[in-house]
Amino acid sequence: MSLTAPAADAGAADLLIAPHGGVLKELHLPPQEAEALKQRSGSLPALDLDTRQLCDLELLLSGAFSPLEGFLCRADYNRVVEEMRLADGTLWPMPITLDVSEAFSAGLSPGSEVVLRDGQGVPLAVLEVQDIYWPDRLHEAQRVFGTSDRTHPGVAELLDRTGPVYLGGRVRGIQPPAHYDFTELRDTPRSLRAWFAANGWSRIVAFQTRNPMHRAHRELTLRAARQVGAKLLIQPSVGRTKPGDVDHYTRVRCYRALLPQYPEGSARLSLLPLAMRMGGPREALWHAIIRKNYGASHFIVGRDHAGPGKDAQGRPFYGPFEAQQLLERHQAELGIRIVPFPAMVYVVNRDAYLPADEVGLDDQVRDISGTELRRHLHEGTEIPAWFSFPEVVKILRERHPAHAPRGFALFFTGLSGAGKSTLAQAVVAQLLEHSSRPVTVLDGDEVRRHLSRGLGFSREDRDANVTRIGYVASEIVRHGGIAVCAPIAPYASARREARALVEAHGAFVEIHVATPLEVCEARDRKGLYAQARAGRIAHFTGISDPYEVPENPELRLDGSAADPVALARQILALLRNRGLIGG
Repeated sequence: MSLTAPAADAGAADLLIAPHGGVLKELHLPPQEAEALKQRSGSLPALDLDTRQLCDLELLLSGAFSPLEGFLCRADYNRVVEEMRLADGTLWPMPITLDVSEAFSAGLSPGSEVVLRDGQGVPLAVLEVQDIYWPDRLHEAQRVFGTSDRTHPGVAELLDRTGPVYLGGRVRGIQPPAHYDFTELRDTPRSLRAWFAANGWSRIVAFQTRNPMHRAHRELTLRAARQVGAKLLIQPSVGRTKPGDVDHYTRVRCYRALLPQYPEGSARLSLLPLAMRMGGPREALWHAIIRKNYGASHFIVGRDHAGPGKDAQGRPFYGPFEAQQLLERHQAELGIRIVPFPAMVYVVNRDAYLPADEVGLDDQVRDISGTELRRHLHEGTEIPAWFSFPEVVKILRERHPAHAPRGFALFFTGLSGAGKSTLAQAVVAQLLEHSSRPVTVLDGDEVRRHLSRGLGFSREDRDANVTRIGYVASEIVRHGGIAVCAPIAPYASARREARALVEAHGAFVEIHVATPLEVCEARDRKGLYAQARAGRIAHFTGISDPYEVPENPELRLDGSAADPVALARQILALLRNRGLIGG
């Protein structure tokens, strides 16, 4: 069943005609109905949403994902994946799906209701289940992202962290997710349209960003607005972006500091709680539709819009102008005008920023990459005035003080008895012998006793255990600390999840302790291997359960090849070479 039914069949959907074409569908119930549904929700099956699902639900409820009225059912999903269209032919490039586990889906059938909650268990909406289906996620990755390379963050999430079952159906909103930061900047499509109307803005060009903005961004947005005679909407994504991006708190402070650099009354800042997929051309098309729903008449599409960078072979996932070309092909039905723009570069001899396609052969071009900017911040060296504004640089320096140690996680993985805990203790001892940096050890057995008490040894429980370790490690790393983790972590997908959590804030160093199985068995003081071989212990890694050998760890060591101190020295040498610890 399609989720784009006309108004008469919309049920909870509140319709608002968009000034630039299309219909805005808001899915929040009136207060009295919402309260009644909230009271009834306590008796329904409940699903606590993750960050991506929360962002998707918020934008569904507010109408930002119009014309959708819920999570995609199978017919809509299949056509979106294959053709970038809903079942009724409406242009829509990105699957908006609600993934769940096999166990959760087992208790549901079409006609069931599920209450959707935030991480604190607060009910936000009720899903009317219309469809339960098992997608081919590898096929989805190849069609939507154009690749199955897990270097792509959208692919890694889809293949490794997305549930195997999708629930499709309409949602009825009880209340929006709570936000306690930058509340005056968190517009809904309706409230932002109302602001535009009240201030006489009719031509609005929207700019998407997930990075701090500098002089090149200001010049690009000013030129684009002037080119089409429009006011400027700066609408950064603040839901979830690429792992390793500058946190949204810092970015929004930078955007605020930049606003006075625009002519008075010409620019408006508004935040978009979008979970980006980094899907390149398809994502750019999606961004344009969302900005149309927020009331923009034009949308800036830059070079490699929403691209995640390079693949495992060092090649860009998407061509620099693929997004612009895709949007231009669909310009007639989009309902928002596209403003394609090249990269802006600083030309020394003209002391000005110019579009890259206007640079002459004799011009001297300067640029600072993200890596170079991070180096300037870390070293405390001067950031040229031509690159950014002092107000923006000040905020970035506050967030990334010079010479501050970078947090990192050492993640030991290997069979039981491989020597992970012993190696971890040796590394910690040598770290503390030469440094006063805070070090936290997350040993497999200790974590099982405290953080993961109650979990068993099914694949699902083992993955949950490793994810918990990754989450705690990420918080330690976020505050500049060192986390030393030593679980068995037998499954590659859970290790990738832990890596993604940590790399959002610092470095992740995976060390495969590749001690041969026969050595591990000979070392086994508790007799666990013997019990496993006798069938008295089920799901024992290396005997009755698989260990997926890491393909590309930062370091691979045989725990029986040398004494722990000598092996620990190899690990510390790696950390020094990577600049994670001092000499």
